[in-house]
Amino acid sequence: MSLQLPGQAAPASGFEAPLEMLSACHLRVERQCVTLRRLVAHLLGRDPDDEARAAVAAVLRYFDTAAKDHHADEETDLFPALIESMAGSDAVCIRELIDSLTLDHRALGSRFIRLYERHIAREEAELLPMVSRLLGADSLNEIGKSMRERRGIASFD
Repeated sequence: MSLQLPGQAAPASGFEAPLEMLSACHLRVERQCVTLRRLVAHLLGRDPDDEARAAVAAVLRYFDTAAKDHHADEETDLFPALIESMAGSDAVCIRELIDSLTLDHRALGSRFIRLYERHIAREEAELLPMVSRLLGADSLNEIGKSMRERRGIASFD
């Protein structure tokens, strides 16, 4: 499900390629959701063992840190940059998509796995390709810089 951008043989893995970073985060979220599904099956009719407790702690830690940063990457940097780039008929589509995805971010706690799966599919199919088409290298560099700063990672500029 990784985003393949035109002109790039393989996705970059650093903050200098923020769209690839966002897409890679989607893959990690999907893996966490798979772990949650396995945990449910594992715990049916039994008390949690040490392995289950460790898995739960890891999933919670991920969603308490990385997932929150991911939502902030989108809402603080990506969505505003995309709105700034709006032109012509893209405006209505972009606003509806961003409003819907932002509402999803708020509702994820209550319908967690199913909503995340639907949310990721929409971002991969609609949002990231649109961003790739509408935002230039300077905007993407600024988004990548902000993503690094959000995580306390020094820039090598």
